[in-house]
Amino acid sequence: MDTKDLYYKARMSEFLSMIRTLALKPASGVLLRPVAGLASRLCRKVCGVKRLSAARPLASGALAALLLSSVLVAPAQAVIEIEITQGGENAIPIAIVPFGWSGTGEVPEDVAAIVDADLHRSGNFAPLNRDDLVAKPVSGDVPRYANWRLSGADFLLIGGIRPAGDGYVVEFQLYDVLQQSLMTGFNFQVTDQTLRSAAHQISDEVYEEILGIPGAFNTQISFVSVSGSVGDGDRRYLLQLADADGENPQTMLDSPRPILSPAWAPDGIRIAYVSFENRTQSAIYIQDREKGSRIKMPPRTGINGAPSWSPDGERLAVTLSFEGNADIYVLQIDSGEFRRVTDSDAIDTEAVWRDDETLIFTSDRSGGPQLYEVSARGGRANRITFEGKYNASATVSPDGSSVAFVHGAGAGFQIGLLDRASGLFQTLTQGTLDESPSFSPNGQMIIYATEKNGRGTLGAVSLDGSVVQSLSLNDGGSVREPAWSPYSK
Repeated sequence: MDTKDLYYKARMSEFLSMIRTLALKPASGVLLRPVAGLASRLCRKVCGVKRLSAARPLASGALAALLLSSVLVAPAQAVIEIEITQGGENAIPIAIVPFGWSGTGEVPEDVAAIVDADLHRSGNFAPLNRDDLVAKPVSGDVPRYANWRLSGADFLLIGGIRPAGDGYVVEFQLYDVLQQSLMTGFNFQVTDQTLRSAAHQISDEVYEEILGIPGAFNTQISFVSVSGSVGDGDRRYLLQLADADGENPQTMLDSPRPILSPAWAPDGIRIAYVSFENRTQSAIYIQDREKGSRIKMPPRTGINGAPSWSPDGERLAVTLSFEGNADIYVLQIDSGEFRRVTDSDAIDTEAVWRDDETLIFTSDRSGGPQLYEVSARGGRANRITFEGKYNASATVSPDGSSVAFVHGAGAGFQIGLLDRASGLFQTLTQGTLDESPSFSPNGQMIIYATEKNGRGTLGAVSLDGSVVQSLSLNDGGSVREPAWSPYSK
């Protein structure tokens, strides 16, 4: 079994290659891929499918028979733990002083510690050890710049928390130690439930004030966690959300069937994903993370997969095979109408939007998986990747300037990055099964799925490859299919 087959074997364990890389020959039911036999065997093992069919109808009453434990936003116990495995060079030294507390009892949240962890995790900052701080001023105190300069700090963050009504007022000031000046500072009202969010907002303010780039600490990630074993019948798939630092996990969907390809809408509220709740028929759902409600998009026979939101939030690019081959379609969400974008004998899949009118997708029309660009209205597709034998699963940076994707050129599969203007290509990761890349909303980091010690984990890497993080579930389960949320609107 070659490297390519091993890759598909890893993905097919959760039905991924059926969605992303398999197609059926029209009218014959013959799988085109050389890994078809492996895929079919794994499909039978995982989901009890006797035969893959391009024209299998949706079972009547399928929605009423969904084998779901919940379709809601509920607290979850598993937390994503983040380990910095490689830090950035020339990290900026900053002193983050514990915030003053003017209430009774213990401080409700260590806001300064959250900010410290956020900035340290970015790789751009090197917070001073709390035990080594030369003083512990609080909000309103005038800093002694000479002392902080001697301690090695370029910047100083101080703040305070005080009770106010049913909540608290949090305030902070950021100082430039070298320039001996106040850079920014303000206060805002919060509750017990929003204290952590307030800390992340302060981190975003500090990050942007110093670096000139918006922070992404007050955002979320979605992912699929998998527990249990197929053989024992206790396999569970959870579509989960967590803060960007892995805290506050919530379960949106709990199912015994595979959940794939979560994708955030531009509004940061809706999430589209693929689910196999009907065992033999994939379907695309759109779920509202605030209401906990969801809708099922009209399924077509065969493959329904790889949803991707248009920038206006009104359309989805999807992969369908009801006309005999896997091709790209654009679905109008309100009306449910489909428009075909590609029409070839190749396998066209995993489309993402570069802008309102342009799609980037994976196709094997050149003999192996490569990335192509096409108008969302259809027409001629142009190849954009040429390095290596395997390039697939694209994601586009928020500003549209870069494309990250799964790249295979030899041993294993890594995350590659292509600058669209210059055509410059680079490999960012060093793993052997790195996949499912997703940009942070500020475009500075890429989160992706990988494998560590035999189980699925997540990784994150900066655009220059200098900062690397490892993210794993603290309950020992596997995690995959990450997607970083946009900024909330």
